[in-house]
Amino acid sequence: MSSIDAEKSSLKQHEVSVDVRSEDGIDFHHEDVVPNHERRQIGLFSAVFIIFNRIIGTGVFATPSSILGLSGSVGLSLFMWVIGAIIASAGMQVYIVWGSAVPKNGGEKNYLEYIFRKPKFLITSVFAANGVLMAWAAGNSLVFGEYILLAANVEPKRWTLRLVGFACITFALLIHGVALKWGLRLQNFLGIFKILVLIIVIITGFVALGGHMKIDKPHNFTNAFEGTTASASSFCLSLYNVIWSYIGFSNVNYALAEVKNPKRTIRIAGPLAIGVVTILYMLANIAYFAGASKEDITGSGRLVAALLFRNVYGPRAERALSVFVALSALGNVLSVIFSQGRVNQELGREGILPFGKFWGSNRPFNAPLAGLALHWAICLIVIFALPPGDAYNFVINVISYPLSVINAAISFGIIYLHFFPYSDWTRVSLPALIAAAFFGAVNVFLFVVPLTAPPPSAEPYTTMPYWTHAVAGWVVFGIGFLYWVVWAQILPRVFGYQLHRVE
Repeated sequence: MSSIDAEKSSLKQHEVSVDVRSEDGIDFHHEDVVPNHERRQIGLFSAVFIIFNRIIGTGVFATPSSILGLSGSVGLSLFMWVIGAIIASAGMQVYIVWGSAVPKNGGEKNYLEYIFRKPKFLITSVFAANGVLMAWAAGNSLVFGEYILLAANVEPKRWTLRLVGFACITFALLIHGVALKWGLRLQNFLGIFKILVLIIVIITGFVALGGHMKIDKPHNFTNAFEGTTASASSFCLSLYNVIWSYIGFSNVNYALAEVKNPKRTIRIAGPLAIGVVTILYMLANIAYFAGASKEDITGSGRLVAALLFRNVYGPRAERALSVFVALSALGNVLSVIFSQGRVNQELGREGILPFGKFWGSNRPFNAPLAGLALHWAICLIVIFALPPGDAYNFVINVISYPLSVINAAISFGIIYLHFFPYSDWTRVSLPALIAAAFFGAVNVFLFVVPLTAPPPSAEPYTTMPYWTHAVAGWVVFGIGFLYWVVWAQILPRVFGYQLHRVE
């Protein structure tokens, strides 16, 4: 608990819930809102699937077509997925370092605060703008609606699609906000279901390799590197798509205060989830190439897995796959709102958000219902207010962009702390330093590439410049900066008080 102390003003004191800072660092052992044993409900099994559900949404069923198109060859396309796995492993190591050092809810918020201590509250305000304003769960809520309607043989029209998407994210809000244990159980079930779906895809690939298809065998592996692109920009965009297919390995870091034995759990759950995802991704891509020609895959559009099922089992199998993809999207929505609700809760507890006690509460169901509801409301704005096309695609792209900047900052922060450690920092091993340097460089690449002109076939928008979402990502950070100026600088001077972090 902390307070805002008024000086020379009738505003005597405004209590908000924030972290404790000592003179030489941050005390991370402040009292939780509820007893510690009641909060720690997440075991190793659930931790693995919190990560797993966030990584696997619909990307593995759709993006292989665009990655193949940009790579030009089957061989390079598969190699790109290997590179993605290496990058994800390095990123997981970065989050293991931070999760072990700061085992609290909130993820990157805590890590940025630990690195950037002055000016007070600035980095938290900048992060808050990104954490609160980005509608992470909106995209897969609409994907769920689209594929559920396709499975029901109903055309996904604009408002029908949005209403089903609304039902999806509202269900995720209620189950995580009212019945936390059942929400975790459902996440675990859907995580297992995703594994089974990908195993079915992989088995279908082996059936195709055996020649049991309704089309001629494509022979994609005979000259695997034939047609490899020589374009650097296409290579970069292909890598960009692959990396984002692995994003989500940090998900359990947002709920470490609720994890049993968090330091041990994150060190096991993270690598285990990445290892399983990598194996499934590689075998699924091999399955796609076994069951369809390069030309059909690059022209398949959104759902390359549907092409595989149609070529092996016939057109009716596509409807079954639509159900699989919809449930995969639901698992992603559950995982996303679970983590983002806890970020909002921590921002409320620290008094960064107005009405902080409300947003930071665990009442009445011992779950962050208010924090979850804040993310739910932001997602509804995207789902209902934005027209289809460029506007919607822009919002989805701008959601992802700031995360690259944050990941670069916390990665290079580990290297900085190795040479200039704070008194409470435990230096990390050389392999962890190498992983941090590599992951930091990759994320610099990720936030620089969108500022460079893509090839004509890879333009992200039809009516807006390619760099629009990158600039908007920096604008989001700018909104956080302006909030800090008003909240932490102007208002204290106008009303004659100062902001202090006290126990």
